[in-house]
Amino acid sequence: MNADVPKAEEKEERVRKVKGKTLREVTMKIRLKRLDTQERVMVETLLDSGATELVMSSEFVKKQGFKLKRLERPMNMRNVDGSLNKEGPIEHTVEVNIYYQRYRERTEIDMIREQKWMVILGML
Repeated sequence: MNADVPKAEEKEERVRKVKGKTLREVTMKIRLKRLDTQERVMVETLLDSGATELVMSSEFVKKQGFKLKRLERPMNMRNVDGSLNKEGPIEHTVEVNIYYQRYRERTEIDMIREQKWMVILGML
């Protein structure tokens, strides 16, 4: 295995009740590498089979000091029911390397406000 690729943990499934409904959450730990400082951080992410994008919370961006890239045109974000998200449009992204086991990818992650998870990996 390449020594430059940090190890991450396997996926985990959690079950919880919210307003009488059973929710299953699949999470996994990944490493993110900042491109400006080469610093790495381990983060637990939510795998979201209904999401189309990769998103990162603004609080996590600030805490970790990620460099923001302003979008030329803000993108409206929609909820699962098709309505516009009340937090407003996505205006910034963060460029990082994502590591999971032997997998590595350079990508941009959209920054959004007010979310429970630090990082959500959309799967659509």
